[in-house]
Amino acid sequence: MAWHAVAKAEDVGEGQVRAASAANKMIALYKIEGTFYATSDICTHAFALLSDGYLDGDCIECPIHQALFHVPTGEVRTEPATEPLQTFPVKVEGEMLMVEIGEDA
Repeated sequence: MAWHAVAKAEDVGEGQVRAASAANKMIALYKIEGTFYATSDICTHAFALLSDGYLDGDCIECPIHQALFHVPTGEVRTEPATEPLQTFPVKVEGEMLMVEIGEDA
């Protein structure tokens, strides 16, 4: 496991989702009620960037087929997706958002 700097904390506003990348992973960053989260940026149903989706409370909606995922857990909330999103631990270090990515991630 290794921590990677992915963005400045100020670049992810409240209620927003932003794309980032680290360790050859496409990551979506979120700020929900003051807490930062990170998930895979790719919908598990079909290739779509969740960072282009619609953030509603603590759920992200895929922009193509409207699959809905719970951001903090990656859990699928509505079909057509059936596989959860990969989630990543996030911490703020100075002004940077850091995401922990395992070697097998």
